[in-house]
Amino acid sequence: MRQPRGYFGIPFGARILIGLGLGLVAGLVFGERTAPLARLGSVILDLIRALAAPLILFAILDAFLRTEVRARQGGLLIALAACNAALALGIGLALANGLQPGRWLRLETDEAYVQARGELERLGRHLEPDRRIDFWDELLRLVPGSVGRPFVENQLLSIVGLAVLGGAALRRVKAEQQARGETGYQAVEGAIATAYRASEVMIGWVVQAVPLAILGVVAATVGRFGLEPVRGLAVYLGVGLLGLLIQVGVVYQAWIVGVLRRPLRWFWRGASEAVIHAMGTGSSLATLPVTLRSLSGMGVSPRSARLAACVGTNLNNDGILLYEAMAVLFVAQACGVNLDLGSQLLAAGCCLIAGIGISGVPEAGLISLVVVLRTVRVIPEEQVALVVPLLLTVDWILGRARAATNVTSDILLAALLDRLDPPQGEDDPAISDPDGI
Repeated sequence: MRQPRGYFGIPFGARILIGLGLGLVAGLVFGERTAPLARLGSVILDLIRALAAPLILFAILDAFLRTEVRARQGGLLIALAACNAALALGIGLALANGLQPGRWLRLETDEAYVQARGELERLGRHLEPDRRIDFWDELLRLVPGSVGRPFVENQLLSIVGLAVLGGAALRRVKAEQQARGETGYQAVEGAIATAYRASEVMIGWVVQAVPLAILGVVAATVGRFGLEPVRGLAVYLGVGLLGLLIQVGVVYQAWIVGVLRRPLRWFWRGASEAVIHAMGTGSSLATLPVTLRSLSGMGVSPRSARLAACVGTNLNNDGILLYEAMAVLFVAQACGVNLDLGSQLLAAGCCLIAGIGISGVPEAGLISLVVVLRTVRVIPEEQVALVVPLLLTVDWILGRARAATNVTSDILLAALLDRLDPPQGEDDPAISDPDGI
């Protein structure tokens, strides 16, 4: 497989780390004067989000035409994702109940609240503040009123649904034409394969600029908030990172050793580039092309790779689920509210529903957390508005850890699908390597 080409021969992972370091230094040195640099990150990540939609669409259509996605494999995908999700929620709730991180937060002495509240209000314009989660409403929102609406509004779960429906229909038409000895399907198959490759190339070019986006976002964040919020929320940050570390270092590695029966070195050597990329961007969606390339290098079949990374990623939000379960209890503890078992189970269920449709973009976890907190009505609104802004000051750290956890889960799920339901005589070509990434 072709190796990624970097600026002046610097590997992509190294460029991400350089961008992080330069952003940190710039933020500390120039302070709030780095604020305009945040726009650079927004533009690049918006481009990646825009191009990810056609990439996912054509990847799924291509997978249906070239390989047969059986009901057994779909069932395995859901079962494995549900198992990891349940473990993530359990770890988050257990740590929050056992360590009581919210007790360490003293709101009346924390000056970070004053700085962060304006930022929460900025996010709040996109949050529908009075919204409560309703299962049927959320389910119906996934059904598009037109074919084009999911692409205009970037509703990834709806796009996946349309792609699966269209792919199944194209697969049926292909089988019917093959039975009659017709070859008309070959033109459609070739066009979709070409569009899929073109999408890879385009998003690969944009991904080349991701280190610059990282530099801008980190510089603007550190320049505005500095390092003080990290000190005030050290316990919250530490418990969140501990939970994600347990999910990755214990749960996932148990899967690798116990089910995959492969050396840990094999898994991490193949997954490291995608995990580092996710840590840099804070976005599992922006990491999609790198994830696919990493899976190809690990020898995972294109069928399993595309199913796990393009379809399963909408179900595979372990990092967000664990974080939200912990953060809900943290906010309750900081507000002096004791959540009983029933309320905690309600919160866990809300986390699952809110997490299903989360696109893999920065701040998505924090945005869905606000929706969950407003659904668990036992926490007063005014106290929620007081605590949540504080979380924003260190969320750029936790967001990167969440994204790395989600990407690791995607890669693990693909490898597990290959192990538990190996392809039989699959004639797929290997996942291509997007130019320039």
